[in-house]
Amino acid sequence: MSTLRFQSRRQAGLAALYLGVFATFWFSVPAVDPPLRALLMVASGAALVTAVIGAVVVARSRAGEAFTGDRATDRRYLLIVGAEFAAAGLGAVGLALAGWPEFIPVLVCAAVGLHFFPLVPLLRDPLLWLLGAAVCAVAVAGLVTALVSAVPAGLVVGPGTGMLLLGYVVLALVRAARQR
Repeated sequence: MSTLRFQSRRQAGLAALYLGVFATFWFSVPAVDPPLRALLMVASGAALVTAVIGAVVVARSRAGEAFTGDRATDRRYLLIVGAEFAAAGLGAVGLALAGWPEFIPVLVCAAVGLHFFPLVPLLRDPLLWLLGAAVCAVAVAGLVTALVSAVPAGLVVGPGTGMLLLGYVVLALVRAARQR
């Protein structure tokens, strides 16, 4: 069971803060009509609340409790996240220039999912394997849905990725609470 523990409560709080904010963004991806719009707004609000709770957990963490152990770890984390943003950004520009902007959410979703895999050993959180695989599956589902139907990919990947991130955030906060 110890493999399901974060390195620290601070790390759990940071995960909730960052991923709660990103879940809020993902719930905002599709342009939909009521009643789905209302549901996505509620989900977005819930994700934002978890981000605030994550910030409180970080603020209340002991000052000596560090998120990472050294500069090399910090650099590797920033390299992974930077590569994710670069791949998503350059890919989005490429898809837009190619005339396929409807597939940008799929590409960004895939980049997000893939970036979790190299974070597993860095953050020592094996649940990131599951999160990464699930987010990549949502990207594939969004792509297939857009190719075989009139449903836009963003309608699949936005709420799907938002729900996965929100679920992980709630789990992170529960795990942090158990570490008292």
